[in-house]
Amino acid sequence: MADVVRAALVQATWTGDTESMIAKHEEHARAAAAQGAQVIGFQEVFNAPYFCQVQEPEHYRWAEPVPDGPTVRRMQALARETRMVIVVPVFEVEQSGFYYNTAAVIDADGTVLGKYRKHHIPQVKGFWEKYYFRPGNVGWPVFDTAVGRIGVYICYDRHFPEGWRQLGLNGAQLVYNPSATSRGLSGYLWRLEQPAAAVANEYFVAAINRVGVEEYGDNEFYGSSYFVDPRGQVVGDPASESKEELVVRDLDFGLIDEVRQQWAFYRDRRPDAYEGLVQP
Repeated sequence: MADVVRAALVQATWTGDTESMIAKHEEHARAAAAQGAQVIGFQEVFNAPYFCQVQEPEHYRWAEPVPDGPTVRRMQALARETRMVIVVPVFEVEQSGFYYNTAAVIDADGTVLGKYRKHHIPQVKGFWEKYYFRPGNVGWPVFDTAVGRIGVYICYDRHFPEGWRQLGLNGAQLVYNPSATSRGLSGYLWRLEQPAAAVANEYFVAAINRVGVEEYGDNEFYGSSYFVDPRGQVVGDPASESKEELVVRDLDFGLIDEVRQQWAFYRDRRPDAYEGLVQP
């Protein structure tokens, strides 16, 4: 497996319906593949609006099974066509009354390797997620893909360092963080948290945000998506704050070993001293 992985992400505006939203992401994926990308990730609940700006039962209609729902099946076909690994965030229904904010990870041959369910669920103005989602319950999986070991951490999760660390301990080389983040205080945190997590855990992070204003609220999603390396340096320029964009970057996974040998954070951990961190 080559050390340098060409990775992509998409920050997109909402089109108004699921079919055109999925079709648009398929076009971006094909464009990324044409540029040599080997892995691509999409934004939080990529095939729907960010409906959590309101609390209305009509929005349960966006939910579908994972991996047996129509969107994931369509993304499997796309993965086979493009020979890319694809990270697919959707609203998942497991059974009646059991709903999750989920991302499926599909290998380059179209195999669904598994899924991650968002652990930390916000319930504040404009982000009424507890109305829709149960907390994630499938742990912190890291998936052996055609390009390396890929993990996922979704939006609000990024404020909690414990999951970032567990993904590192589980062997992640690249963590996709699909999000829906609006202007305000979080703009500062957006530029701070993912680079800090990449440094603390010594892996690459793909930070993906929506862009634009959508029909169910006045949140303005500010894009600014980027890749960041294990030294906390953004790889290339971040995406636009106001426009849809496909970002393709070369990530040198060889840097992970180099940084871990130089900084040795994993060597110097003290799990024997951390019992208090998991007390209620």
